[in-house]
Amino acid sequence: MEKLSELLSAARKRAKESKLPYSGALTPEEAHEVWRLMPGAKLVDVRTQAEWDWVGRIPGSIEIEWMEYPGNALNPDFLRNFRQKVPMDALVMLLCRSGVRSHKAACLLSGSGYSECFNVLEGFEGNVDENGQRGRSGGWRKAGLPWKS
Repeated sequence: MEKLSELLSAARKRAKESKLPYSGALTPEEAHEVWRLMPGAKLVDVRTQAEWDWVGRIPGSIEIEWMEYPGNALNPDFLRNFRQKVPMDALVMLLCRSGVRSHKAACLLSGSGYSECFNVLEGFEGNVDENGQRGRSGGWRKAGLPWKS
């Protein structure tokens, strides 16, 4: 449990330093370790159905679209779907492609009664590299963490 405390403390420190309105920010490796050490923690992937189907999925994660595909309109049922799948008292780690949509979801959820929301920095595919491509610079997949196509 000491390792879990260290991971969450580092994530909370990042949130405080960056003045984030939610509990913390975890690297992909840290999120995976928290998920492993804390069986009640939930990893929620907020990418689109198309991204799950065409780019890859994380086994055991909860999938709830933040934006709908096609069209990229906000999912009007996001919060209702989230509440159906994730208990209010769960530690929640949110992940998207790069960390932007999951940041927005963490903001919404923190203001909606979820007190333990963490954003997964870099997301599934990481940051854009010098060629404008993802998947080569950071992210869940690049870190070698579990995923499937």
